[in-house]
Amino acid sequence: MADEEGAPEGDVYEWYQRGLRLLAGGDPAAAATLLSRAVAAEPGSRSLLEALARAQFDAGRYDEAIGSFSRLIRGNPADDYAQFGLGLAASRAGDLDLAAEHLALAVAMRPDVGDYARALRRVRARRSSGSA
Repeated sequence: MADEEGAPEGDVYEWYQRGLRLLAGGDPAAAATLLSRAVAAEPGSRSLLEALARAQFDAGRYDEAIGSFSRLIRGNPADDYAQFGLGLAASRAGDLDLAAEHLALAVAMRPDVGDYARALRRVRARRSSGSA
């Protein structure tokens, strides 16, 4: 049962699992709400923070996703997925310089991941054409 402060039922791990199910089921806004509670309860959990960042991105909350992916990168600058996520979120938010920077880092770390290189090419093309 939820406590008097409005916390969801269950423990943090259950919130994480429910958040992932909501995300997979196409409800990223609800997932982000639940996962933000989980991150507040366990701020050092990279798994929770990554799931929150993905939910924020999928919900179109790009500035929030930038913040979450940035926190992941501060904790581990060599996290290629966080670099990629930050680059995509920045691209969607219209910050093509920030997007190109982080996508280039992701590509440098993992040149074998085609999605990283394709995203970087798209951002560079948008920058050179002057469209945001």
